[in-house]
Amino acid sequence: MRLSYPVNIKIIKVPCTGKVDVLYLLKMFQNGADGVFVAGCMEGDCHFLTGNLRAKKRVEYVRRILDETGIGGERIAMYNMSAAQATRFVEAAREMTERIRELGPSPVKKIMEEVG
Repeated sequence: MRLSYPVNIKIIKVPCTGKVDVLYLLKMFQNGADGVFVAGCMEGDCHFLTGNLRAKKRVEYVRRILDETGIGGERIAMYNMSAAQATRFVEAAREMTERIRELGPSPVKKIMEEVG
């Protein structure tokens, strides 16, 4: 079974979502992303014990930053799934893509063009 996710999704692989740093997430918006989602393993099932829990806290922190700056915290999300849940990944990718389509382009793009 071949599953396809939206073509505008760019996958960045890391050994564990615990490696995803707040600065990396914010940099993605600075570099032109309209939205970001982190796909981590199921809670309580992290090979590195608490990596996905650290990632969840970091995503929530970035969400607050985006809300406080007027960019919108709904532009970032964390989804938990196992490596065997390819259909769940595709659903998450489609859900996030639709959410971002409804929100429109990130205000950061306009700011970066003005500064740039």
